Amino acid sequence: MCVAKTLGYMITLTTYGTWLQGDERGYVRNGKIYPGNKVLIQANRQSLLQGAVKLSRDQQRLVREAVIREAESQGQRIYALSVQTTHVHIVAEYIPQPISKIVAYYKKAARLALKAMGHNGKLWTRGYDKRFCFDKVSLRQRIKYVQGQNPV
Repeated sequence: MCVAKTLGYMITLTTYGTWLQGDERGYVRNGKIYPGNKVLIQANRQSLLQGAVKLSRDQQRLVREAVIREAESQGQRIYALSVQTTHVHIVAEYIPQPISKIVAYYKKAARLALKAMGHNGKLWTRGYDKRFCFDKVSLRQRIKYVQGQNPV
């Protein structure tokens, strides 16, 4: 019997208000991908507490630096990192900590870095997407995907 070992994972964080449930590009909920839904997206847009957050180049750089510093603090190796205007992809090695805590650390580090630069209000959507890598092939595929995202 072969027991799968988690080698790493890809985490995707989205900025507030930029990828809502119902989005025409599709959306992920509880790990399942759904098609766009015009009624749902409209309801979600109306419930926003503030405008959507799109990161400037300087903000992207700060988020990237904050994630890297936090990874060093947590003792976690980052294999690939891409910070876009509306989302962040992180491919990281597995460490024996709940992924929810790790994500919370990265979100908080980025939020505090931007707050120091004057950003107030919400930064991230609630939750995150995670894709586990149980073998070297899936890990390499996710690294390649993130590296192809034109990281800042």
